Amino acid sequence: MEALGISLPGLVAQFVNFILLLLILRAVAYKPIIRMLDERAMRIRESMERAEAVKRQAASTEEEFARRLADARREGQEIIAQAQKIADRIRQEEMDKTRQEVDQLRAKALEDIERERERAVAELRKHVADLALFAAGRVVGRSLDQASHYRLVDEALAEAEKLRLN
Repeated sequence: MEALGISLPGLVAQFVNFILLLLILRAVAYKPIIRMLDERAMRIRESMERAEAVKRQAASTEEEFARRLADARREGQEIIAQAQKIADRIRQEEMDKTRQEVDQLRAKALEDIERERERAVAELRKHVADLALFAAGRVVGRSLDQASHYRLVDEALAEAEKLRLN
């Protein structure tokens, strides 16, 4: 081996130096590097766990938001339905009130018409009685007193009404 330029004492010395260097590096550099790598791996793991927790929290918040939105929509629909019912009830009440007013006006109008009819009939009777008295006075050639005339006319009208009803 000496022909190759390798000496056994040099090789042993290099081997011992390599072992010593390895032990020194292991004590000085390897353990701190391993510790630093372990700490970094732990920080990465914690970051991943925090990210997962934030992701779960976001999903939970999104579900809560969706639930609240659905509740708000349902409440809105209930409020609209309730308002529609109230509007229908108010409309029905107003229609009933208007019908009552129309019925009252119709009844009053019928009463007014009946009163006017009775007044017109009474006025017509008076005119007929006056005409009948005038005509009877002309036919008879003499004048009867007014009370007798009215009595005769009333009797004639009563008879005419009896005949009309039969």
